[in-house]
Amino acid sequence: MHKPVSKIKMLAFSLLLLGTSQLGLTQSISKPEKVGMSSERLEHLDRLGKAYVENGHYSGLVTLVARKGKIVHFKAHGNYGVDNAKPMEQDTLFRIYSMTKPITAVAAMTLYEQGKFHMNDPVSKYLPQFADQKVLIDGELVAPETPMLMRQLFMHTAGLTYGFVADNPVDVAYQKAQLFQSANLDEFIAKVAKLPLRYQPGERYHYSVSMDVLGAVIEKLSGMPLDQYFAQTIFEPLKMNDTFFELPQAKKARFASDQFWDAKNNKVMAMPADQSRSFDKVGLFMGGGGLISSAYDYFRFSQMVLNGGELDGARILGPKTVEYMASNHMTPEVRAVGKHNLHAGQSMALGYGVVTNPALMPSTSSKGELSWAGLAGTKFWIDPKEELIGIALVQLYNSSWPLRFDLKVGAYQAIETLN
Repeated sequence: MHKPVSKIKMLAFSLLLLGTSQLGLTQSISKPEKVGMSSERLEHLDRLGKAYVENGHYSGLVTLVARKGKIVHFKAHGNYGVDNAKPMEQDTLFRIYSMTKPITAVAAMTLYEQGKFHMNDPVSKYLPQFADQKVLIDGELVAPETPMLMRQLFMHTAGLTYGFVADNPVDVAYQKAQLFQSANLDEFIAKVAKLPLRYQPGERYHYSVSMDVLGAVIEKLSGMPLDQYFAQTIFEPLKMNDTFFELPQAKKARFASDQFWDAKNNKVMAMPADQSRSFDKVGLFMGGGGLISSAYDYFRFSQMVLNGGELDGARILGPKTVEYMASNHMTPEVRAVGKHNLHAGQSMALGYGVVTNPALMPSTSSKGELSWAGLAGTKFWIDPKEELIGIALVQLYNSSWPLRFDLKVGAYQAIETLN
């Protein structure tokens, strides 16, 4: 006759089934008061997450706040999607799109530290396809006044564009080139290099494929495919086990649904299968927007940056390099012109937006704060002054909901002791 299994043993077995990553996440939550924050006031973020789901603005979301290296808020609300009733979890995987850019910038800076390039090097030194690229001005192709420089790739001042809005002949050409249908980065670069520049290099900020071009430089200088270089240099040392370009078969059940906001019907809709990007057998590794990740993984990456390039004994960058990256690299003249998706109080660091004037930001901020967002509604920020990290992961295109600002207000109002 078998002995009855104790409740303690059953609990232990259940935790084992959850996996060590989930167990570790639960144990990593710290009491907010230990880092100068209020548990009671942080409950506002729980109410916020629930309200967004109950109001039908999101099917589900994951939010995380950390201070002084300790996670003080980490919650999942709702479900995986309107087509998937599975409850949203802390370890849900999301398409982070442009939140890939800071990771690409850090990867490039590891090569900078090795002396593989300098900021004022012409991009054509490493990608000779760009040596003869022209600028389209008033319908005429002219030679660039100065070459496209490496530093300009980090800041979207290289004269490139994205082609998302066809309001210019160059953007129309980008759309016709079907850049993101390229088989790999070599094909992608060959297409981009044949297209004209929209502006003179260094003339103005204009959001663009420059971080994808930087990814191609990383491949050239490292001698490795971008996915392998990211894994070897960043993901494996930081134990970011849930960040990748290609979705592993074993983790597909944790992948949030691809969705968009249907303004006509005022509700969340599932993205049609033929319009949803495949993450199977990926060949084009997009440094500007190709990664899948989780809130906890992105926290580890962000904490490494906040720590000055190191986390749990793994040093990715030197602290002086991180300080250099986090500086405002855009001159006032360049910042004053161009088509901006930056706030009035922001400028550009290397791969990040950086707050230069908190008073001009749409929500509470600190000078020197680094941040970026993703196409499907994801957002993060790193505040060195308050040693604060905030992450919001959702999966919804065309959303106008102010989740990123609400999360910031909720996190900052919970601080009781300023640094």
